[in-house]
This record gives sequence, C-alpha cells and structure tokens, in this order.
Amino acid sequence: MKRILRLARSFGLFRCLCLGLLVFLLAVRLGDSRVLDEFRLRVFDMYQVLQPRPAGEKPVRIVDIDEKSLSELGQWPWPRTYLADLVTKLTDLGAAVVAFDVIFPEADRLSPAAALKTFRSLDEVTRERLSELPDNDRVFAEAVHKSRAVVGESALSTAVSSETSDTTIGIATFGDPKPFLLSYPGLLRNIPVLEQAAAGRGVFTIQNERDGIVRRVPLVMEAQGQIRPSLAFEMLRVATGASTILIRASEAGIDSVAIPGFRIATDKNGQFWVRFGRHDPSLYISAADVLRGRVDQAALKDKLVIIGTSSVGLLDIKTTPIDAAMPGVEVHAQILESMLNGEILARPDYALALELIATAVIGILIIMLAPVLSPLVMVGLGAAVLVLLVGSSWLFYTRQGLLIDFTFPLVSSALIYMTLTFANYFKERSQRRRIRSAFGQYLAPALVEELARSPERLVLGGEQRTMTVMFSDVRDFTTIAESYKNDPQGLTRLMNRFLTPLTNTIIAHKGTIDKYMGDAIMAFWNAPLHDDAHEINACAAGLDMLACLKVVNRERKAEAAASGAPYVPIRIGIGLNTGTCVVGNIGSELRFDYSVLGDSVNLASRIEGQCKTYGLPMVIGSRTARAVEGAFAIVEIDVIVVKGKAEPETIYAVLGREKTERYDKAHDSIAAMLRCYRARDWDGALVALETGRGADSDGVFSEFYRVYEKRILAFRDNPPPDGWNGVFVLETK
Repeated sequence: MKRILRLARSFGLFRCLCLGLLVFLLAVRLGDSRVLDEFRLRVFDMYQVLQPRPAGEKPVRIVDIDEKSLSELGQWPWPRTYLADLVTKLTDLGAAVVAFDVIFPEADRLSPAAALKTFRSLDEVTRERLSELPDNDRVFAEAVHKSRAVVGESALSTAVSSETSDTTIGIATFGDPKPFLLSYPGLLRNIPVLEQAAAGRGVFTIQNERDGIVRRVPLVMEAQGQIRPSLAFEMLRVATGASTILIRASEAGIDSVAIPGFRIATDKNGQFWVRFGRHDPSLYISAADVLRGRVDQAALKDKLVIIGTSSVGLLDIKTTPIDAAMPGVEVHAQILESMLNGEILARPDYALALELIATAVIGILIIMLAPVLSPLVMVGLGAAVLVLLVGSSWLFYTRQGLLIDFTFPLVSSALIYMTLTFANYFKERSQRRRIRSAFGQYLAPALVEELARSPERLVLGGEQRTMTVMFSDVRDFTTIAESYKNDPQGLTRLMNRFLTPLTNTIIAHKGTIDKYMGDAIMAFWNAPLHDDAHEINACAAGLDMLACLKVVNRERKAEAAASGAPYVPIRIGIGLNTGTCVVGNIGSELRFDYSVLGDSVNLASRIEGQCKTYGLPMVIGSRTARAVEGAFAIVEIDVIVVKGKAEPETIYAVLGREKTERYDKAHDSIAAMLRCYRARDWDGALVALETGRGADSDGVFSEFYRVYEKRILAFRDNPPPDGWNGVFVLETK
C-alpha cells in the first residue's frame, strides 16, 4: 500500500484522479446508457440531414390512396373489386411487383353476399341477382393471383388468434437467428383466400426508436413463433424469383440476410440502418389516376409498386432523421431504394472498440501532457483533436457509409482536461473544511470527538456504503396542527417536545440525523463511522422512539385533563430499509449537508408510508429483517412493488424485542393467511384471518386484517389474472 501511495505521489495525485476518471468514463461507455445512445443517434441523424441519400435511380413507385383518390372513389375501405381493378391495371402497365402496405384481415363487407344480409326490403329478383354475383374477395384474390403481388402483415405486441392459410415462406438459416430477432407475440394476417393467391407475404411493421424516429428496420423478424420477412425484403424476393431467404447467424448475432443477387449486412438483431433521402413527391401516383387510366405505362413498367396511403386521416405517418412527417409507405419505398442502390449505412462490430481506443489514447495524452504544456499549446492540441475526431467520423460516413461516434472521445477528453485544470481550485476549497464544524450539527459529541482523534476514518465527499436508513413521520399531524391554529408558538413547542427525545434516542443508538422535514425525521446508520450492527441499532432506536412517545403522550394527556384542553395523541410511523447508498457532503460550496442518497433511501421512505396503510407503527424492508431476525420479534406482512420500482420488496412489522406467546400466535396466523392468499385459497385465507383477529386482543393488527379482508373479498369476486404471484403494486408514493 505504501509503495502504491509513493507511486501515486510521484505520478501526481490529480493525474491519478484523472486516470481513474478515464477508467470510469470507459466503463460508462461500455455500459452504453440511454443518454449516451440517444446523443449518439442525434449525431448520426445530423449526418443524414447534412448529406442525405443522393437521388439515384427510382426503381420504386407508390400508388397512393391519397385525398384525391378518397374524394373520387369514396371513403376507405373501398370495395375489394376496386382493389382488384387496381392490381390488374398495375400488372397490365408492367409493374414488376405489386405490394400492399395495407392489411385485409376480414372479409369485404361490401360483397354481394354481405349486402343480402345488410340491406332490407330487397325483392326476390334483386336477391337472386345479388346471390349470383361473385364474392368481392375472390375477385380480388384472382387479380392478385394473376400478378406478382405481395400482401402485407402486421406484427403485434400481443398474441392474437387469426385464421391462417396453408402457404409458407421459404426461410433457410445458417446458425440459429431466433434468439436475436425482434420478436412479436402476435401477427395480424390477411384472409386466407388472399394469402393463398399472393406470391409473397411480408410484415410492414416498422419499430421506432425510443424517441419515435425510424432509423433501423428489420429485414426479418419473429412474429407469432414464425420467422417472417419484412415487406420490402419480400418484394425483392418475389421480384428476383428467389424461393428462399437465407439468414446467417453466429453466437454474436445475425450477420446478414440474403437472396440470390442481394446480401444485406445487418446488426445482430437482423436490422439495417436506412440511409434516407428527402421526401420525394415524384414517387407518388394517385390510385384514382391508375384506376381512371390517366397514367403512362413508362411510369410503372418494371417498377416495384407499393400500394399505401399518404392521407393524414388514415394515420400512417412516420418520423425519419430527415423528415418530421413522412408517409409510412414512403419509408418502405426508401428502404427498397436504399437496398437496391447500395446506399446502406452500417455500424460495424469494431465501432465500439475504435471509439474506446480513441478515448483511451487521447485521455492518456492529456493526462501526461496537460500539466507540462502551456495553456495555449493545450488549446491548439484540443483544436487538432476536435478536427481529427469530427473529420474521421465524417469521412467514415460519406466514403464508406459507416457510423462511427466521435462525441464520446471528444466529451471524455474535455472532461479530463477540465478536471486537471480546476483540480487545484477544488483542492484548496476542500482543505478549508474542518471535521468539527462539518459534523457537529448531526452527530453525537462523542462521535465528533472520535472523528477528531482519528480523521483517517472519515472519507470526505461521497462514498458507497451499506447503510440502514430510517424515516419517521407523525400520523394525522394536520389534525394536531389545526388545534393550534391560534397558537403557532404552542405548535412549535409541541414539535420540539417530541422531536427532542426522538432525536436523542436515535443518537444514543449510534444513528446520524440527516434532516428534519416538518414533523418528520430522516436518519441513517453506518456513517460516517462504521457500525457492524447498524440494522440492530436502527431497530432498537425505533422501538425506543415508540416508548419515548408513549411517555410524552401520557404527560400531555394528564396536562390536557388538568387544563380542560382537547387531547389528541401523537402517533408516529417508522420505516427502515437497508441497502447500498452514497453518503457524503452534498450541496454547494457555500452550504452543504452530510446526507445519504440512493435507491435504498427512496425505498425506506416508501416503506414508512406503509405504516399508515397497514396500521402498524414500525415496518422494515427485507434486508433489514434478515439481519435482525434473531434479535427482534418480526412478522412478514406483505410483498409490495412501490411506485417507481419494478422489483418486489418483502416488508415486515417489528413488534418488540422478545418473541412472546402473543407474537407466536400472530406470526402463525398471519403466515397461514399469506400462504392461502398467495395460493388463491380465498376461503382459507379468510379463516386464517379470523383466527388472527381472535388472537389479536390488543387490536395491534386490526387495520392490517381489515386491509387484507378487503383484498381477499375483492379477489374472490374478481380473481387476479394468470401469473399473479401475490405481489401488491402500490399506485401512490
């Protein structure tokens, strides 16, 4: 250890600090938080805005169900005979493939047979003539069968039961891609007669990024247990006449998706980055113009045609890095153009390694050179680094279509340089702090003296520790305060009267007062000095606080009886939780507090709130309970998920220091009730509940049993869903 300290001194304390910062930043980058990911995506979006995909050949056309078509032909959905005519005309005009960015999951309600059931007062002649007419869906299917048509399907986030056809899509795999594919439980399909007639079927679902922008699209995905191609890639398969789609995968993920003549490299999930062009109105042809014969054959001959909509009222609008509102059908068209023209973006597997190496090299150079070079030289060096990083990233994008992030190396090097620049200032400020003035406000005098004698036991700033945190709050304090509305000083005296003994009790059990929040107290154990028995000390403090409050209430009751004043007893709830926290001086240079932060602190506050829910004075978390199980009489009362968290927490009530006969009866009755409750044995739970009530002569658990009785009766009438495990989710804090 001494040798390490000597090396640190020779290298420089601040250099060591910055080296640690560099390691931390590299770890943060490896963790790839949501903030970093979204910032990186914004940079890649900026690249596409600055240089979108250049306009090249236009092998794709969009037959648009636009406002003009809706005005001429009527509102959507149209009779399937219109669509049959549309497919026939597109085929006659020489379209290579016709695909639908529309789904037909139900039979046409405008078919003649449906009209017989819908229209009233039809004469027999009309009925007979209608019954002789062909079904609209079959007319549509015949037109689809005579063309090279691809029908669209929609992947769903929930499983659905849908009628399926016997047709299959040829998928060949090299390796197992399923663990990596985007997976959807459900798949909304077309009616079987259309699926059987179509040359292909592709999923048109496009998954947005977290911010709602379309950047990456899957070429293949798993929907309802089957591997399905995307609409765009299925169009390519049908256009080339290929019978099979080949997916190559390894242990690292999916490598590529291919058909003869086309091999598209993807990320590990089977997605590829689309290089978008700007919105192109020339791709659109009105469906009404096709049906009315107002389209020249040259506009559609040998084109891949997608039938979709740009109508805002039909709600198929997407956001791309370039356009805030682009019709979804054009997104599919741009995907096709991007693949066919070879304008595909990629974020290679080595991108992360390249970014980490750049961060490490630049960071180490700054750490070594900044203390010995002049500020002017460092500014010039920083400018050179900026040009190098931004220029290299831009060249990768423009020349090779690769997405390499320059922002993290740049921001990391700036942070390290700033840390070195201002380290002396922060050191000077921190040296002015004295232990006595910092801790005299919230520690027992004996502890302050101990710290003064052994300052090496204190770590200033923030440090991570396993701690026990307490929240204490007065029940119905508003009612008490209202009785002092004409005597605010009397309310202040009352608060001081009960807060003083509670505070002294906490300090006597080696606790640290964090803060007072009105009538509430926040305290913690195991900081600033280590306390190996912090869970036991915290529970002992809680029980003694309840005992102190009984003394205060007895005195107040006697005083009220003597003066004839109203008496409202003071009742408190105490919540304890143990977990990893960050503790240290938190605030500003002008004002700070020695305080504790962390998820465990928030959970302690939520647990204290459950004292009121269950009518119990002291509730603790599971980690605290495990540590004090042999020292106190505790009983499990519930498994909850507090608001803002996903993980369940088992909570316990602390009844005292000794396990008496009364405790044993309560413990056994509650345990039996919870077993039945979680096993959905509602009648058994009610029997155990009544047994517990009979043994609860003091009414300690009266509110607790009332809460469970209400839950059990509700579940008996309306059973919880499958998969329910007895966990109670709190809707409020």
